Amino acid sequence: MQTLAARLTTLHDISDKAQKSIKSSDLRSINSSLTIILTNANRDIAAPLSKVGVDVTKLDSKVKSAEDGATLSQTLENARLNAVYDRTYAREMAYQLETVVALMQEIYSSTNSKSLKEFLESTNTNLDPLKTQFNSFNASTS
Repeated sequence: MQTLAARLTTLHDISDKAQKSIKSSDLRSINSSLTIILTNANRDIAAPLSKVGVDVTKLDSKVKSAEDGATLSQTLENARLNAVYDRTYAREMAYQLETVVALMQEIYSSTNSKSLKEFLESTNTNLDPLKTQFNSFNASTS
C-alpha cells in the first residue's frame, strides 16, 4: 500500500513536469487529465490508508527511494534530447498506468477495508480510459 501511495505521488510529479515538454496538443490534453486524476487520487488515498495503518506523509524511506521515478525521468530526458519525447512519454505513461492498475488489483484482492476498496475502484475507473488514450496516442505515432 505504501508502494501505491509513493508511485501515485511520483507519477503526479512526473506528469506535472512533463506538461511543458509535450508538443502534441492531444497528448497535452490527456496528460492534463492524468495530472488532475493523480492529484485527486493522492488526496483521496490518505483516509483509506490511515484506516489500515499507513500514513502517507511518513512512508518508508526504502519505498520512497524505490519509487522515486529516477529511471523514468532519465528515460524521458533522453527522449526529449532526441526529439522523441511525445511518443516516449505516451508509451512510458501507458506502461506506468498498467503497473499501477496491477498493483491496485493486488491490493484490492488482499484487503478487507471497504474504504480502500472504494478508493481503488474509483481510481481504476478514472485511470483506465487514460491508459487507453496513451496507448492509442502511441499507436498513432508509430
